[in-house]
Amino acid sequence: MGNSRLAFLAATLCLLVHAAFGKGYATTGLDKAQQCRLRRIRATQPDQRIESEGGVTELWSQDDEQFQCAGVAAVRNILRPNALFLPEFINAPRLVFIERGRGLLGINYPGCPETYHSDRSSGGSGRRGRGWQEEGQQGDWGRRDQHQKVHRIRRGDIIAIPEGAVHWCHNDGNEELIAVSIFDLNNQGNQLDQRLRAFFLAGGYGGQGSQQGQQGRRQSRRYNIQNIFQAFDTELLAESYNVPMEIAQRLQQQNNRGIMIDVRERMRMVAPEEDDEYDEEYEEEQEERMRRRRGQGGRWSLASQNGVEETFCTMKIKQNIDIRREADVFSRQAGRVNVVNMHKLPILRYMDMSAERGRLLPNALYTPHWSLTDHRIVYVTRGEAHVQIVGQDGQNVFDERVSEGSMFVIPQFYATVSRAGDGGFEWITFKTSSQPMKSPLAGYTSVFRALPIEVITNSFQMSPRDARELKYNREHQTFLLSPTRRSRSMSD
Repeated sequence: MGNSRLAFLAATLCLLVHAAFGKGYATTGLDKAQQCRLRRIRATQPDQRIESEGGVTELWSQDDEQFQCAGVAAVRNILRPNALFLPEFINAPRLVFIERGRGLLGINYPGCPETYHSDRSSGGSGRRGRGWQEEGQQGDWGRRDQHQKVHRIRRGDIIAIPEGAVHWCHNDGNEELIAVSIFDLNNQGNQLDQRLRAFFLAGGYGGQGSQQGQQGRRQSRRYNIQNIFQAFDTELLAESYNVPMEIAQRLQQQNNRGIMIDVRERMRMVAPEEDDEYDEEYEEEQEERMRRRRGQGGRWSLASQNGVEETFCTMKIKQNIDIRREADVFSRQAGRVNVVNMHKLPILRYMDMSAERGRLLPNALYTPHWSLTDHRIVYVTRGEAHVQIVGQDGQNVFDERVSEGSMFVIPQFYATVSRAGDGGFEWITFKTSSQPMKSPLAGYTSVFRALPIEVITNSFQMSPRDARELKYNREHQTFLLSPTRRSRSMSD
């Protein structure tokens, strides 16, 4: 009897440890729509387009089997210069890649302090930033502005936005700001269904958009987007905020400007300095501060900190993935790969997502491999490549040349290989795991390097000499493989 009790307690402890350490705070599960019975995967472009005053929102079809398998939704936003993306929150964690441009981003967490203050006396910069208003323009306000941190974002940034967090973006640059986002609908943070739901605090849209038809033609479609204040009783809103009815009615207005609006005058707020190096230095200080606290408190988790201000309030939310000197895999003959996971961006531990930025030189290969931990959503940013994906029955589910602007999914455990075209190949991959792991089939860390020669010779009915070539011919290369003379002649 005593032994059975001990066995039960041991099993229970193992389950608790697995729950705490195995997947962090985000877990996944499959429903009927996500059984991943994929006969064919195809590279796709956005098939829905919503025009706003200040930009365009493009959406990939949520009914596409490959996105349902991965449990994700994909969106591309194009924000014009001096435009504002209105505050919203989403029902799932969001990972954003800034493909082009620069701007300001605010992410607001409930209960976090307002650490950015304007300086009334000088009209200059407050805490690490330029002033909210210039001197002489304070009269009508009577008090300084205070708000949560505003982040400077630029091309190459990966940005992590937790589910339910209000966020907004302003393009204060001179070119379009293009942001590609993946939403993990299968994340535990989403307790609703597997559909993308955006909740807007302002704006509205009741007009025509477009959707790609079955024969490739764009068809007109009517969209009706309303902010969440419109359905509330105006009197209740006025009482809630202790403001006149006229102000409450302004919260509810819908003027068909959409979800991105043009800013009439230059926005003034406490924001990071224009000097990006100074801003990065500050963020590195904050990250080092968090590392020291994690070391003092043991394993970093919500329970080991002093409250919400020690976690999300001060947590780093972005990492530039385009910096060459920070490449995780680098080959002069093949290219480079930069990775952002929970070790580089700790907030990803809670979101259970990560990203990979890759560049292949002309005709170079990304080694055949599969993922042990995650689905991968690949977005092509430049060039083209021949990509193949193979399922469990040994059949190709994907065999295409992919080009700029297209997106496709590589399901977990499906094997894949890529070869860049003559102009090279660049991509960003979003992953549904905060600590992804893949198993290569070629190179010095490959499966074949781990197998005994005798196993290879008998498995593939080849001579020991051929088995050694298979095992060691790429012994000085890993995930990125330089083109051989044979592959160059094939491409010609």
